[in-house]
Amino acid sequence: MNRDKFSITRPDDWHLHLRDRAALATSVPHSARCFRRAIVMPNLKPPVTSVAAAGEYRERIVQAIPPGGSFEPLMTLYLTDNLPVSEIDLAAREPWLAAVKYYPAGATTNSESGVTAIEKVYPVLARMEEADLPLLLHGEVNDAEIDIFDREAVFIDRILQPLRERFPRLRIVLEHITTREAAQYVTEAPAPIGATITAHHLLYHRSDMLAGGIRPHLYCLPILKRDIHREALRAAATSGNPRFFLGTDSAPHAVTDKETACGCAGIYTAPSALELYAEVFEEEQALDRLEAFAAFHGADFYGMERNSSRVELVREDWTASERFAFSDDEVVPIRAGEKIRWKFAGTGS
Repeated sequence: MNRDKFSITRPDDWHLHLRDRAALATSVPHSARCFRRAIVMPNLKPPVTSVAAAGEYRERIVQAIPPGGSFEPLMTLYLTDNLPVSEIDLAAREPWLAAVKYYPAGATTNSESGVTAIEKVYPVLARMEEADLPLLLHGEVNDAEIDIFDREAVFIDRILQPLRERFPRLRIVLEHITTREAAQYVTEAPAPIGATITAHHLLYHRSDMLAGGIRPHLYCLPILKRDIHREALRAAATSGNPRFFLGTDSAPHAVTDKETACGCAGIYTAPSALELYAEVFEEEQALDRLEAFAAFHGADFYGMERNSSRVELVREDWTASERFAFSDDEVVPIRAGEKIRWKFAGTGS
């Protein structure tokens, strides 16, 4: 592979937050520039809890795609204690409705309507298993007695393992994994299970967020962990194991919501996500495996055709923007004002 310039099959983003309304004018073009498809999260206010609402949200996203773009939003339903089983039947009929998202109530941004006890949604999960509709998990317990750095590992023991024993054919994605335990579980567990890994969890650990002063734009949930976990994630992402695939969890928040006494969790990576994944894979001497991680593994897991177009990356230093307009405010992206050594050079046939 040419180490200064290379192309890969156009990738997909299997975990993305776009927000809504005016914010879409910023977030959609940033993701559409290089990603062909994206699984769009449903944690709006109010949450997307019906196929009808998902369809309306999808139309608003489509309207924000730049002219000539070929970006395809794949929608999700927000799982609540009261989600009707009938919505699963409707969702299974729509090719653009890709999955159902589980948030533990109160665990992250706009998760107040999330599941309060997993047993309450067993009927919905049973129907999803029958319909082969994937379940996407925010894999943390929301228990004040559990240290925030341990909540993913505890989730695997308390929730995920019993869930998989009860619904062994349910396709599950453990999203934005952050720990060595999660990487090991996904590697060793019986199929069907996969995991998305973000660029920021591959690049940073908790000292980057906390040492020398709090850096609010590196605050996310699940929170950045110790470096031993970052190293385990890098090994998983670059291993070639098809259970691991790209999911940015790009999550824009207005500056006034991030730089405050109680800042929102989320890192805005979309403007440079693919370039940052390339940086990681190069550092791990695995650039030849980036294409599969970014473009093949996720499509295969979801049973979708792989993309046919390609994108090109070149080794060229560029400086990330300090901020972007965002609704009636601004948003600060990852690496704001800093150098990035790979640059997206466009799409092709």
